[in-house]
Amino acid sequence: MKQLLQATIAIVIACALLFLAASQLQVKGGKGGKDTLTVFNWGEYIDPDLIKEFEKETGIHVIYETFDSNEAMLTKIQQGGSAYDVAAPSEYTVEMMKEKDLLIPLDHSKIPNMKNIDPYFLNLAFDPDNEYSLPYFWGTVGIVYNPTMIGDDLTFESWEDLWDPSLKGKVFLVDGAREVMGMGLNSIGQSLNTKDDQILRTATDKLITLAPNVKAIIGDEITPLMINNEASVALTWSGQAADMMFENEDLTYAVPEEGSNLWFDNFVIPKTSKNIDGAHAFINFMLDAEVNAQNTDYVGYSTPNLAAMELMDPEVVEDERYYPDEETREHLEVYENLGLEWLGKYNELFLEFKMSMN
Repeated sequence: MKQLLQATIAIVIACALLFLAASQLQVKGGKGGKDTLTVFNWGEYIDPDLIKEFEKETGIHVIYETFDSNEAMLTKIQQGGSAYDVAAPSEYTVEMMKEKDLLIPLDHSKIPNMKNIDPYFLNLAFDPDNEYSLPYFWGTVGIVYNPTMIGDDLTFESWEDLWDPSLKGKVFLVDGAREVMGMGLNSIGQSLNTKDDQILRTATDKLITLAPNVKAIIGDEITPLMINNEASVALTWSGQAADMMFENEDLTYAVPEEGSNLWFDNFVIPKTSKNIDGAHAFINFMLDAEVNAQNTDYVGYSTPNLAAMELMDPEVVEDERYYPDEETREHLEVYENLGLEWLGKYNELFLEFKMSMN
């Protein structure tokens, strides 16, 4: 009987130890906890050295996961299977996440470094008073091109230059419905947030006439193609253009005068968070002037952090291709949350355009 009791006790102790070990592995595997922070961000959108620095300063282990679209990020957070503590959605997705009650209000008292942010980028329509979000990076959608390959006549001051017959089979487009449909809408003098079937039809018909000039609609592959002079013109984001231009000095970037997209990626704390204090600490860390300057230099997009800009190369922050003045910004639009019905229409028309290239 004594042996049976001892065996039972041993089994209980072993089970307890196994449970404790499993719990520790669960924390380290992204389930969240006070000593762990799970960050969900776009790919190549942070300097890895800064993650190590944050871990060293706070003792918090960072699990870093990436997504390639706002929609993919939103779906995964909605599913609730992972305890994400910090995410970086774009402006219209912040609005959608608010509507779906997926976000925790920010405690501004825990983010003193928000004082470093340019007031121009605060209190915007998609999140009044920055109740749920703070800006991380911003930029524009425009044209990156190589004058040595296409000549000096095309400067892309107008979207119409994309339709020039000399560009047959030379134009690459990013694989994004909002970006391509927005470009089509702007090219006919309309808002990229249009909710009018006839205007959308007109924009789509015009995009279809661009098909002969389009070589491909692709994603991140645009960067090496432009760097290696395998392509000469591409619709892309300003930060991606900056990466290309850093590697290939023949390239330049323009935002057409008819207007384009002014976008913002933002820090938010999803309701899945298991480490809300750690999430605030991470956001505050990333808004530190020195940290932000280092991160901006690494990523290549435009920072809304005025204190960081004072520490950066003046040639970079004075380059109006990436830091357009307020007069230029007046011709730019922020993506609005179109709602499921209209977003579906944009996606369908974008697909129609892609099919026209076959």
